Amino acid sequence: MVNAYPQAIEKTHENFLEVATSPYVKDYTAERKQVLLAHVPADSKLLKFHQSLCPPCVDEEKWEKMKVDALTYARDGKVWLVKNCPEHGSVRELYWGDYDMFKKAEKFQDPGIKILNPNIDKSEFEIDCPNDCGLCVEHESHTGLGNIVLTNRCDLTCWYCFFYAKEGEPIYEPTLDQIKFMLKRMRDEKPVGANAVQLTGGEPTLRKDLVDIIKAGREIGYDHIQLNTNGINLSRDPQLAQDIHDAGSHILYMSFDGMTPATNPKNYWEAQGALDSCKKAGIGIVLVPTVIGGVNDHELGDIIRFAAGNIDVIRSVNFQPVSLVGRMPEKLRMQQRITIPGAIKRIEEQTDGQIGREFWFPVPCAKQITDFIEALKSEPKYRLSIHFACGMATYVFKEEGTGKLVPLPKFFDVENFFSYLGELTRDIQTARFKKVGKALAVGKLMTKFNTFVDKKYVPKGLHIKRMLMGAMQGSNYHGLADFHHNSLFLGMMHFQDPYNWDIDRIHKCDIHYASPDGRVIPFCTFNVIPELYRDSIQRKFSIPASQWEQTTGKKLIEDKIHRKLTPEQMNAIKTTYDKYRRSLTKVTPEPDWSYKAIKEHEAFAAANQGTKLTSQLPAVVAQQKIQGLINIVAPGTVTKKPTMPNPAGGGGCGSSSEEDSGCCGGGSDSQGGCGCGH
Repeated sequence: MVNAYPQAIEKTHENFLEVATSPYVKDYTAERKQVLLAHVPADSKLLKFHQSLCPPCVDEEKWEKMKVDALTYARDGKVWLVKNCPEHGSVRELYWGDYDMFKKAEKFQDPGIKILNPNIDKSEFEIDCPNDCGLCVEHESHTGLGNIVLTNRCDLTCWYCFFYAKEGEPIYEPTLDQIKFMLKRMRDEKPVGANAVQLTGGEPTLRKDLVDIIKAGREIGYDHIQLNTNGINLSRDPQLAQDIHDAGSHILYMSFDGMTPATNPKNYWEAQGALDSCKKAGIGIVLVPTVIGGVNDHELGDIIRFAAGNIDVIRSVNFQPVSLVGRMPEKLRMQQRITIPGAIKRIEEQTDGQIGREFWFPVPCAKQITDFIEALKSEPKYRLSIHFACGMATYVFKEEGTGKLVPLPKFFDVENFFSYLGELTRDIQTARFKKVGKALAVGKLMTKFNTFVDKKYVPKGLHIKRMLMGAMQGSNYHGLADFHHNSLFLGMMHFQDPYNWDIDRIHKCDIHYASPDGRVIPFCTFNVIPELYRDSIQRKFSIPASQWEQTTGKKLIEDKIHRKLTPEQMNAIKTTYDKYRRSLTKVTPEPDWSYKAIKEHEAFAAANQGTKLTSQLPAVVAQQKIQGLINIVAPGTVTKKPTMPNPAGGGGCGSSSEEDSGCCGGGSDSQGGCGCGH
C-alpha cells in the first residue's frame, strides 16, 4: 500500500512551497509551481499541486505533451483547478462545487492496494502516466467493477455518449473467446480479483450471443454480472429479460436521463416497459441518469420519486454528472458543468431537505469496514479505494405506511461507527493472541452497536442491526441483500474529462475496461483519451461495416429504433411519469460554476481574445487579478465538432416544448427523424 496524502490543507501564496504535492509527479520544481500561481487570485486557498490534461493537446493527439501541471485551490466556497500548457495557455475548471463537502470527503481517503501482477512491464521509475495504462505497478486499486465492451453498435445516437458511433466506422464485436480472455484477465488480478463485471457497449442486447456471454462470466467466477443497456429491447421482448436472468445477470444498469421526452429522448417511452419486463423476470434495475447542467438537473428529485414509486424493481439511482468529452459543445461547458456537490444540492432542494447534503459520504468511506473485515479474515478483501472526489453515496429507506424517504445517516451515526471500527481493527492488529483479539472485537461491536442508532428516526419495519451486520459479515454483494429491502442506493459517480482530469484520481480508479490485447485500463483514460486507448483498440480489433453486413446478412440501419406509438399509448406513459413530477414547468437552477464566475470568465475571454497565456500574463490580466475582478484564464478550444449546437433543446421532431405529447422525443429512423409517426 501507499500512503494517502493530504489534499485539503489550506496554504497561501506566500507558503506555496508547503502546499501538498502529488506523489505521482516527478521533479515538481518551485519554478513550475510559480507558473501556476500566476493564474490564481491572491485570496485563494491553495490545496495541492498535481497534473492534469491539456484539452487541445488531447484533441490534437499530442500524447507526449498533453500532461500539464495543475493546481487545485478553494475560492468563493468552491474548489477550482487551473492548469497551464506551454503551447495552448491556461484553463480553469470547476473541480468540486462545494468546499465544505470537499473537506468532509477528503477525510475518508483510502491508501489503496498495490497490484501484484500488473499487465504493464515497467518499473515505477519508467511509468509515464497516462501513456502507460494497462494496469501498471503504480496503480492503487484492484478492479472493483470491470467493463467489457460487447459491441460498438447501438440503436440510438445520443450526443453525450462516450461511445457515440461515428458514421462509417468499423464494427467492434469481440468474439466469445476474446471475451472469456478479458474476463479471466480481470478475475486473475492479485491480491484481489474482480468479482463484478458490467457488459456494455454500444447496446449489448444487439448481440445474439448475449446469453452465452453471461453464462461464461458466471462460469469464470463472477458473482455479479450487470448489463448496461437503454432497456428498449427488453421493453419489447420480455422473454429476453427472462433469458438474461436465467443466464446469471440479475441487475440491469439502465440509462434514464429524465422525466420528459425532452430530458430523456433516449428511452422515455420504453423505460416503463423495461421495468415491467425486469420485474416479471426477477431482475433489479439501477437507473443511471447522466446529469447535465441546464438540461435535466431540475429533475433529480423527480427521478428519485419515480424510483421510490417502483422500489419493488428499482434498487438504485446512480447519478453521473456529465463528462465533457467527445462531441460535447465547448461553448456550453460552463453552463453544463455540474459536479457531485452541485447535483447533491439539487437533490436536497428538490426533496424538500429529506435527502440533505449531510447524509452523503464518499465511496472510500467503506475503508474502515474493509480494514475490519481484513483483520478478521486475515486476507485481502474487496476494497472500494477510489479517490474521494470520484463518488459519493447514501442509502434511503422507504418508510412503511408513510412512503417517506429516510436516509441511513439520519438514524445511524456513520462517522462515529467508522471511527469505532478503526479502533477495533487496531485492537486486532496489536493483539498478542489473534483469535482472542478477534473474538473480543466482535463482542465489543455487538455490545456497542445500538449506541450508534437513533431509534426515533428508524423507519418502521427496518431491522438495522441485522442488516448492517449481515452486510459486514458477507464482505461482498451477497452480504448486501437486506439493504435492498424497501431501500434505494443513491450514488454519484463523476467520471473525468480533459478539463477536470486529475492524475491522483486516475491512480485510484477501480472501474476498469478489459481489452482484447490483455490490458486492463482505467475508465478515465480509456474514455477521456479515446484516440490513445478506446478508439485505437477498437479499430485494431474491428472489421469493416460492409464485411459485418456481408457476414451477418443484416444492415446496420436495421439496428436503429423505430417508434410507432399511438396518442393513447403516449398519454398513458406520460401520465404515469407526471404523478412523480414536482413541477410540470421547467425551472433551471443556477449553474454549478455560478453566474458570477461565468460572467467573469466571459468578460476576461472577450478582453483577451487571441492572447496566448503562459507564465507571463498580459498587463490587463495582471491588473484585473490585482483588483480581484477575475480569477480565470482563457480556455483552450477543442476543435471536434459537436453533434448538435443546442442539445436537448426540443422534443426530437423539432418541438420546442417538453410537454408536447405529439412527438416521441427521440430515436431515429431511416429518414433521420425520430420515427414516432408524428
